[in-house]
Amino acid sequence: MIDFTEEQIERYSRHIILPEVGAEGQSKLLESKVFMIGAGGLGSPVAYYLAAAGVGTIGIADADVVDSSNLQRQIIHNQDRIGMPKVESARETMQALNPDVKVNTYNYFITEDNVREIIRDYDLIIDGCDNFPTRFLVNDACYFEKKPLISGAMFRFEGQVATFKPHQEKGAPCYRCLYPEPPPAGLVPSCSEAGILGALAGAVGTIQAVEAIKELLGIGESLAGRLMVFDALRMEWKKLKLHKDPACPLCGENPTITDLVTYEQACELKFGQ
Repeated sequence: MIDFTEEQIERYSRHIILPEVGAEGQSKLLESKVFMIGAGGLGSPVAYYLAAAGVGTIGIADADVVDSSNLQRQIIHNQDRIGMPKVESARETMQALNPDVKVNTYNYFITEDNVREIIRDYDLIIDGCDNFPTRFLVNDACYFEKKPLISGAMFRFEGQVATFKPHQEKGAPCYRCLYPEPPPAGLVPSCSEAGILGALAGAVGTIQAVEAIKELLGIGESLAGRLMVFDALRMEWKKLKLHKDPACPLCGENPTITDLVTYEQACELKFGQ
């Protein structure tokens, strides 16, 4: 267990007094490594809360720069950083909040050529990207590397969160059990085309952060095997049961996907919602 400084005892005191966390749990957080895809609408609250919680190493990948249209929901950035790479802007905010945290930045696209090597060094993966090809790529890589994945998505006034760890829990589904293949290009409009409620990103991203901390600590009930859906207009949260698909092309009984699959869109779309 880590020998805390007096400053750390004060900083993490509200965690340490929780019986489910304690000094041992806080030490575990400080020794944990989390990799995030996207420094945008979902990545912003996730990164901020994980840094505040004292997750020791946080990797964050995004190939985009801060734009004024991002600031309505991407709260980790600010007006003075327009034009700055999002990963650098996120790093500055996170380390200003908590100097204990080491932030690794990846200012490039995640592809089939680099994703497995990157995530191999992390304990848990969080997907906050805004396109289906990247989601499928990350899911497949996490399956092959046996990494738990916390996936978040949002559209207009609705969001969803799920945890996928088929390698850890018997009968637990992967993302492809829910969605076997990406939809055709252009079928689902982007945030810039359809719009997005800014505060929705905070609600969904915060749930991802809570789920990540629980997974790192090994406490509570995991979302694995369930999909949490939020309707902001009705102010309703629903949990839907997910089932492992025996015919899943990735984790099913007779898988047809045995290596990472390339999608043309994956290199053309930006992350970050």
